[in-house]
Amino acid sequence: MTASLDAKRGRPVGASRQTVGLGATALSAYPGPAVVLTRDGTVVAANGRAEPLSLAIAENRLTNLALLLEAPGSRTMVETLPGISGGTMILELAALPTEDDHILLLGRDVTLERNLRSALVESRQRYKDLVEISSDFAWEVGADGRFVFVSPKGALGFSADDLVGRNPADFVSSIESSQLGSPFSASLPVEDAEVWMKQAEGSEACLLSSSTPITGEHGEWRGARGVCRDVTQERLRDAALSRANNRERLLSYIVRTIRDEVDPVDMLRAAAEATARALGATGCQIFRILPEASDFALAAQFGEGGDEKPILDCFIETDHFDEQLDGWHVLSTVSRYRHSINGAILLWRDSSRTSWSDDDRLLIDDVATQVGLANEQIANHERILRLSRTDPMTGLFNRRAFFEEIARRFSRLAREHRPAALIYVDLDNFKLVNDNHGHHTGDQALLAARDLLLQHTRPIDIVARLGGDEFAIWLEGAEEAIAVQRCQDLLRAAVGLHHYSGNDEKPLNMSLGLAVHGGPSHESLDELVARADKAMYEVKRDGKGAWRMAPPPEARS
Repeated sequence: MTASLDAKRGRPVGASRQTVGLGATALSAYPGPAVVLTRDGTVVAANGRAEPLSLAIAENRLTNLALLLEAPGSRTMVETLPGISGGTMILELAALPTEDDHILLLGRDVTLERNLRSALVESRQRYKDLVEISSDFAWEVGADGRFVFVSPKGALGFSADDLVGRNPADFVSSIESSQLGSPFSASLPVEDAEVWMKQAEGSEACLLSSSTPITGEHGEWRGARGVCRDVTQERLRDAALSRANNRERLLSYIVRTIRDEVDPVDMLRAAAEATARALGATGCQIFRILPEASDFALAAQFGEGGDEKPILDCFIETDHFDEQLDGWHVLSTVSRYRHSINGAILLWRDSSRTSWSDDDRLLIDDVATQVGLANEQIANHERILRLSRTDPMTGLFNRRAFFEEIARRFSRLAREHRPAALIYVDLDNFKLVNDNHGHHTGDQALLAARDLLLQHTRPIDIVARLGGDEFAIWLEGAEEAIAVQRCQDLLRAAVGLHHYSGNDEKPLNMSLGLAVHGGPSHESLDELVARADKAMYEVKRDGKGAWRMAPPPEARS
């Protein structure tokens, strides 16, 4: 292979462009793949190392071949080809025009070079990642003792740019656990030296610093480089270990007391007593925010205290209250569950005693966390209980809950010699409401019937929807005269249901079956229910819209 080139310009002497003359052994002598092509890209000659390149040209797999043929001698291109023995080969290709108007395509194998470069970049990135993970920041100081490098995220609340050029001594408050002096100026390697340094906002941080010196060719000190890890919180915890252990012991006592209670509602009562005893309080109050309300409700109290209203009112703007109020030292905080306030805990201490300590303030926050969890457990328990015991349409007791509750009350009647009454209620012609006006109107009619029943009963009575258009009323402690009056009042009020009627000739109304249980009676609950049910169906059979008293139970010998 021969070529006449200007050594400085890289251009043929006496010619307008560079050309190559090929000798008989030129291609085989070239150490890399070499191919001679026509101007249209057809291979006319190749050396033995050019087999992958020739195959790629024949299969039109060279992305940049057209650019190389278009302007030979002006550029180089990189192509990735399958290797002869597997793997891939990365070639840097250059095209040169020949004297016979062909194109000489020369390849240089840069696979190893590229792989080494990629491995080096990956290795440097891996080292950088490991340094950043294992420390809070990395640094280097120069021969003048000033920072010449700080890892990009900065340190001590300063950015990296704020620290570069500064002397580390400007930030060092004290150095502990090192016999070699400051790790930033040590002439020997330093490992895990404790250094207290000033932060940007003025506080101090404890850093574990490890470093190694940088020396010149003759052993002179040229600086140092190292890493620092912030252990401030660890050291502060160590300093207060005995206090923390004491708080942990008290908190464990409170938590254990809470968890020993089987009934969720009793958890708060136990928490109030345990907290008051653990913190030496005169009294403790625990409040909940009920799902149906937006204000605090007293859930448990132990001991004595003052007026809680001004304290609870302050929780609109703050989460804590720590002041003296009306002769009391008051310490209070809200309780939360998943960041939402669900209650509060108030501690009262007589003003003749010492005020609250920092440990007390920390402990009440821990207790408030447990109270927040307990409040959520109680709310879930009540929610599940309510769902399992109430009718979803009307919110009244469902059949199961109603009979469970009256069974509990019924068992007391014989012991207390008190009467009670059971009224079975069935809506007349309710099907016509759904058939003629639709289920939406039917639902409204059921809700109107519910309201009517609640308006004519007392809070101590029980009203339930047994299913469909059937309801039941338990009149607690009601004698016959009171029960009869209730039935009469209900029928008069049932006139208000008529406008829901599906047929004017068959108005929506009520049929009532009444059974009165005397205190000394030996009648069972099932027998009482059967009497009320039978009386109600007799009304339905005889024309509806009335009430009927069930005959008394048969006397037993």
